[in-house]
Amino acid sequence: MTRHAARFVDGEDLERFRRENEVVIVDLGTANLYARAHLPGAIFLGYDRLVARNGLTGGLLPPFQQLAKTLSELGIGNDTLVLAYDDEGGGKAARLCWTLDSLGHHRWKILDGGIHAWLEEKRPLSRTVPRPSRRDFVPRPGVDCIADAEHILKHLGSPDIALLDARSPAEFTGAQRFARRAGHIPGAANWEWTDALDTNRKLRLRPDHELVAELTARNVVPEREVICYCQTHHRSSLTYVILRHLGYEYVRGYPGSWSDWGNRMDTPIAT
Repeated sequence: MTRHAARFVDGEDLERFRRENEVVIVDLGTANLYARAHLPGAIFLGYDRLVARNGLTGGLLPPFQQLAKTLSELGIGNDTLVLAYDDEGGGKAARLCWTLDSLGHHRWKILDGGIHAWLEEKRPLSRTVPRPSRRDFVPRPGVDCIADAEHILKHLGSPDIALLDARSPAEFTGAQRFARRAGHIPGAANWEWTDALDTNRKLRLRPDHELVAELTARNVVPEREVICYCQTHHRSSLTYVILRHLGYEYVRGYPGSWSDWGNRMDTPIAT
């Protein structure tokens, strides 16, 4: 997989990319907010089109061909630069970016702070709904960004693997349960996804050096393969993108996450 740093861009960067590249801007906020105001030219994508469910397990990857059809309808081709944003700090936008990586498409970036930062900068908004020209997106699946329970079980306890849990401390310790069993994957470190965001700066990313220091303190270092998970790989998608942004080379996301691990009877847990 080709790696890129500087995955988070500001409003000025976004305008420049729009001028210099074939760009599709994707809004993953709420449908109501999109109807009221969105970035000029942005196309709405409902988060539910990025995820699938199997019984108690949510946040799974839909079939690759189904995802390719969705991207084609949005006007995204294999060479298109995708600029994603949402209204929650980046979790949904990041899930799109991780999904693109899983399909072998690595030309993507996220608007830092999403629409909240855009509004603070008093940049233009629109209510016009664009009609994208359909493109033919051909998936080239890249499994090196995907982890499943079997992969984790195979490498559990390995010094080459770091597990990073993006859920709340209460979920991590087992005090709060959203599956049959509560707790965390043995050996995992807890780094709640919102800890990376600056609430005083419209949910923009905190300085890179601060994030690296917190990850290093948890022994989440670039030399290790890092597997990110949460309840369904929504919150941990942002963790995945942050690690990619910071230059971590070996990063995987766990679709299904705790809704898979915590609902199985063949997986060890810790509290």
